[in-house]
Amino acid sequence: MVLCASCKGGDSLDAEKLRTGTFETYLDDSDEVSTAVRNDSIQIETYNNNKDTFNIEWKSNFEYVLTKVNPQKGLDSVPFYVKITGVKGNSYTFRAYYKGSNFKQTGKAVKLKD
Repeated sequence: MVLCASCKGGDSLDAEKLRTGTFETYLDDSDEVSTAVRNDSIQIETYNNNKDTFNIEWKSNFEYVLTKVNPQKGLDSVPFYVKITGVKGNSYTFRAYYKGSNFKQTGKAVKLKD
């Protein structure tokens, strides 16, 4: 068991459980939901009936970088950094941004299944 020392709260969680599974992601200030299926190194995300595949590079138990496998536009090739900011039960909150950009997102991901 790994203690979520770098996250808010104090819930403990096996960090490996965040690396794999099926997740629904809810962005703050938005009603839209995306679904992601990931293993330790690949994430396939469905958003608005579009599927994208990302490579995942885990920087720590609570930080990872997503890079689109087949970028179509300039922004698609920019790495997307995600920091897990809190863990509770089967969900986590996060803060995310594109490298070199002022664009920021916050939200919550809920693990649906392993």
